[in-house]
Amino acid sequence: MKLIVLSDTHLKTGEIPQQLQKLLEECDLIVHAGDFSTVEAYQAFNAGGKLKAVFGNDDVSELKKLLPERLKFEVEGVKIGVVHEGGLSVTDTTAQGYLAKEMEVDILIFGHLHRPLIEKRDIVLVCPGSPTKPRMSNPSVVELVIEKGSINGRIITLEGDSCEYIKFRDALKKGKQEKNL
Repeated sequence: MKLIVLSDTHLKTGEIPQQLQKLLEECDLIVHAGDFSTVEAYQAFNAGGKLKAVFGNDDVSELKKLLPERLKFEVEGVKIGVVHEGGLSVTDTTAQGYLAKEMEVDILIFGHLHRPLIEKRDIVLVCPGSPTKPRMSNPSVVELVIEKGSINGRIITLEGDSCEYIKFRDALKKGKQEKNL
């Protein structure tokens, strides 16, 4: 089963970017770790009927009433947990690891950081980043493929605006390369 995992879309309308829409159409399940922002955005992601989601800190009150803060479900024998705020660090995932153990899941999907991460240890930690408002990264989602209890994941970089840090980093690299020529 192929899952597209995303978070922090922060869309004000129900218009999903075309490249992202194509990925969503080709997957079996969409997992959104919160911060749709609006009901219209939530409805757009749920249009295909294959959405599992939690609310995020930036979601409107209607979504906070409609969606859970935490979600737990199973795919082919693999227990998956979803939260918006699993911890506040991409470099230290201790809090997310403890939360995964508390929720008794094999995979913990979380958002809020706007920066992608897949960390495999006794559990798998997944932060998909943001396809529309990345921080210190390019726009991204995560593809998880679960088959017979086996978990494979990859970060998919999307087209779109990167944060200013990435633009600055890339300009420095380009300047260094030109200097070395």
